[in-house]
Amino acid sequence: MNFTIKSLLLLFNILQNINTFILRIGRQLAWIAILLMVIVIIIQVFFRYVLNNALPWPDEVARFFMLWMTGLIAPSAYRWGGFVSIDMFQRFLPKILSNILIFLILLVSLTVLLIGFEMGLKHINAGWIFSSSSIKIPFSLIGGKTEAMKLAWMYMSLPVGIFLLIMVNVELALRNILSFFNSKIDLPLDKDREKLEA
Repeated sequence: MNFTIKSLLLLFNILQNINTFILRIGRQLAWIAILLMVIVIIIQVFFRYVLNNALPWPDEVARFFMLWMTGLIAPSAYRWGGFVSIDMFQRFLPKILSNILIFLILLVSLTVLLIGFEMGLKHINAGWIFSSSSIKIPFSLIGGKTEAMKLAWMYMSLPVGIFLLIMVNVELALRNILSFFNSKIDLPLDKDREKLEA
C-alpha cells in the first residue's frame, strides 16, 4: 500500500471516528427534540379542543424542535443511505464506472451543500434582527426581563445540519476513492448502524 493510500486511509479513519461520535450525539438530541415536539403539540391540542383556549406559542415551539430534529438526524440518514435514491443505472455499470459515477454525484452534492451552508450562515445573520412573535424567554425569573427569542436560534439548525452533511459527504467520498484504488480494501463500517441492524 503506497503512501497516498495510507494517508487517505488515515484521514478516512479519523473523519469516520469524528462523524460517528458527533452523529451519535446528534441522534440522541434528535429523538429528544421529536419527543418535546410531540409533547408541545399534545399540549396545544388539549388546550385548543378540551379547554377551548388555544395557546399562542406551541406552533412555533414545535417548529423549532422539528427544524433542529431534522438538522441533527439528516446526516445519519445520509451516511446510512436512508435518502431516496435511484440506483438502477449505477448497478448496471461495471464497478469502476459505478465508482466514478458515485464520486461525481458526491462532488455535485458537496457543491450544493457548500452553497447551502453559505446561505444558511446568511440566514442566521438576518435571524438576529428578527424576534419570535410567540416564544418568550422569561429572564424575569433570574432578575432580568422577559424577551422574545431571536429567530437566529431556529435558523441555526440549517447550517449546523448542512455542516454535518458536508462532513458525511467527505467521508463517503474518501470511502469511494479508497475502494476505487483498491477494491479489496477493508474499510470499517459505522458500528452504530451495525448495532441497529443486529
